[in-house]
Amino acid sequence: MYIVLAILVIALVTYLPRVGPLILMKKKIESKFLQSFLYYVPYTVLASITFPAIFHSTGRLLSGIVGAGISIVLAYLGGSLLQVSLVAVISIYIMNLF
Repeated sequence: MYIVLAILVIALVTYLPRVGPLILMKKKIESKFLQSFLYYVPYTVLASITFPAIFHSTGRLLSGIVGAGISIVLAYLGGSLLQVSLVAVISIYIMNLF
């Protein structure tokens, strides 16, 4: 019984933040400022979750910094996603060899 209750509580806690705004917000958001703020929230959350993992995923901070720096520069210069990913992986691999 405990496991079933735990699963139900976990499901409720997961589901409420998703459906809560739909229930509470009946009308369309008219404020341009609030619309632009809410537009960028998913990108901000994704960046805040992903960015620390970039530096700590290799176990060596320097290789994470070099890989992130190279990929940021290459992406800014217009490299494709495949190019940026491959160059970042190769640069981190080379950094971890030494």
